Amino acid sequence: MKLGTHVVTDPRAGGIALGRLHGIVEALAGLQRAGRQVVLVSSGAVAMGKVALGLPQRPISLGLRQACAAVGQGQLIALYAQAFGLMGVKVAQVLLTQEDLGDRDRLLCLRTTLMRLLELRVAPILNENDSVSVRELIEHRAASGEAAAPRVFGDNDGLSARVAVAVDADLLVLLTDVDGVFSANPRVDPTALRIKEIAAVDEAVIGLAEGTSTGGTGGMASKLAAAGLAARGGVPTLIARGDGEALTRALAGEDVGTWIGGELRRSSHRRQIAVGGAAAGALVANDGAIAALTQRKASLLPIGVVAVEGAFGRGELVEVRDASGRVYGRGLVNYGAAECRTLCGRHSSEIAGLLGWQGYEELITRDNLALTEV
Repeated sequence: MKLGTHVVTDPRAGGIALGRLHGIVEALAGLQRAGRQVVLVSSGAVAMGKVALGLPQRPISLGLRQACAAVGQGQLIALYAQAFGLMGVKVAQVLLTQEDLGDRDRLLCLRTTLMRLLELRVAPILNENDSVSVRELIEHRAASGEAAAPRVFGDNDGLSARVAVAVDADLLVLLTDVDGVFSANPRVDPTALRIKEIAAVDEAVIGLAEGTSTGGTGGMASKLAAAGLAARGGVPTLIARGDGEALTRALAGEDVGTWIGGELRRSSHRRQIAVGGAAAGALVANDGAIAALTQRKASLLPIGVVAVEGAFGRGELVEVRDASGRVYGRGLVNYGAAECRTLCGRHSSEIAGLLGWQGYEELITRDNLALTEV
């Protein structure tokens, strides 16, 4: 779920929309209690920093915007920690740059982190790290007419879509300050009608949206582009008004917001691993490890590996075989081939001593492993 700046803040009051935000947090906590896993992407750091620093208007200077982000981000996560804490939910802060999502090894690390947090029933709170990543801020400046800049996914709409695809989400929810996508701009045309469902995002659909939001970097065009990206990854999107009631009603099946790509079959992370490109190598596992993988749904640990075949780097696709050569599955490996050879047959507790560093206890974590039907 992604919350835009207009959802998090109240421009009329010049601060945070506490009532609205607590309503959304309460709805999300209810979803978690019902067994749903929730990842939250939240804008608002620059706006909160502006208020904290007593600035009369959103700063134009890129450096001042970065400073606002640095001040506001701490306050933003503290607000979420307190609000979710009242609901008995722990939170974790994850700050990202576009480069994190573009690098395969970093993306693999991000997926593993998020999956572990969800297993621990912790709600990850994500935001673009505006203090060091300036794409979002430059995009806003260009949208304001200050300078020309190429269109990039430099906003949290695009970031949330890419994260949704990375974790193989069941649904992406983009909450905004309108009821969904309309046939025309509802602020200008009172006859504009809400579109209940969009089969595919094309140029004509994006043409329905105009401009960006005044307090943030996105806008409906940005949300539609993000929904299109998510749909290509097999993740449906809901665009709806940013309040807890709308979210609860939509997930209960009521006619709320605009659904995009809802009829698409969700792509499976494991299916992509299973039927993706050729494997770069193989890990040969002993009988005990094979039994743990197939019967107990375990991860592949170094102690269960007896040989390494091929030359591959961290994050690449490898097969898992037994000594006879039978393939039991494929997975994304956490260490390169040379490192795996060093770790063969050793306990996970020895990894740091053998390599001088440690990334994971497993050579392949369970969520990055697709087993062959046996």
